[in-house]
Amino acid sequence: MCRLIGYLGNAILLDELLYKQEHSLYKQSYSPLELKSGVVCGDGVGVGWYDEVGKPFIYRNTIPLWNEPNLEELSNYVQSSCTLGYVRLAGIGESLDISNCQPFRSGKLLFVHNGEISNFQQTLCRPIRESLSDSTYRLIKGTTDSEHIFALLVEMWQSSPNSTLLSALNATLQKLTKLASEHDTSFSANVIVSDGQAVAAIRYAYRTQAPTLYWSYDELKQPNQVIVASEPLSNNQNWTAFDEQSALFVEAQSLQPTISRLERFVPIGV
Repeated sequence: MCRLIGYLGNAILLDELLYKQEHSLYKQSYSPLELKSGVVCGDGVGVGWYDEVGKPFIYRNTIPLWNEPNLEELSNYVQSSCTLGYVRLAGIGESLDISNCQPFRSGKLLFVHNGEISNFQQTLCRPIRESLSDSTYRLIKGTTDSEHIFALLVEMWQSSPNSTLLSALNATLQKLTKLASEHDTSFSANVIVSDGQAVAAIRYAYRTQAPTLYWSYDELKQPNQVIVASEPLSNNQNWTAFDEQSALFVEAQSLQPTISRLERFVPIGV
C-alpha cells in the first residue's frame, strides 16, 4: 500500500505539501499511522505538478523520500496550484524500477493510485491489456496493477469527447468490476487524478476493503485550497474521511468540492 496526496488551490511550494505539514507525506513515508500492510513506504517516491500554463511535470525516484535530497531541493523551488504525490510500498514480487513509480502521466492527465488487484499477474493483467487500444497499450512501461488501472482510465477518458474525470473513473471502475467478477478476484482503488483544471478522487473496493482516504476544505480559514490524502496532514485542518464507494470532485475555477456516492457496480449475472 502507498500513501497519496493531491492538492488544488492557490499556488504553493511543493515543500508545503511534502515536508512542512505536521504529518506530511515525508513523515508518512517512515511513520504512517493507517497503513494496513507493511511498516514503511520506502520503495519509491513521486510528485507531479502543473506549471502556470497547465503543462504537467513529474519527478520520480526509487529511493525512500526520507533519503531523497534532490526532491527536497526541488520542492523549495517549484510551486504549483495543482500537485499530486505519493510514496511507495511495493507489492510482493514487484520490481523497484522507475517505470513502476507514480505519478503516471498521459497528455494532461496525472494519476496516483493506492490499493491492489489481488493476484494481479495471474488474474487481470492480461484481461486489462486486451481491453486497451494499441495506442493506450503502448503507454504501459512497467508491471504494476496501478499502471494498468491508469491505462484503462486513459482508454475511458479518450473514448468520448464528452468524457469528464468522474465519468472516466466510473467507466474504469465498472470495467474493473466486470473483469474482477469474471476472473474471481478482488481489488481496491483509491485514486487521485487531475487534468490541471480539476481534481477527482475516489475510494472504491470490490470484494475487499479500500484503504483510508481523507479530504480537507475549510471555507472560513483556508477557502483557497482542497487537499486529499491517505492520512490527515495535521490536526489543524478540517479533515473528513471518505466513505467507501465515494468520490470527490473539485474545479480550480470554483474550489468548491462536491462529494458523491459511487455506484456499487454489480456485474450482470452476479
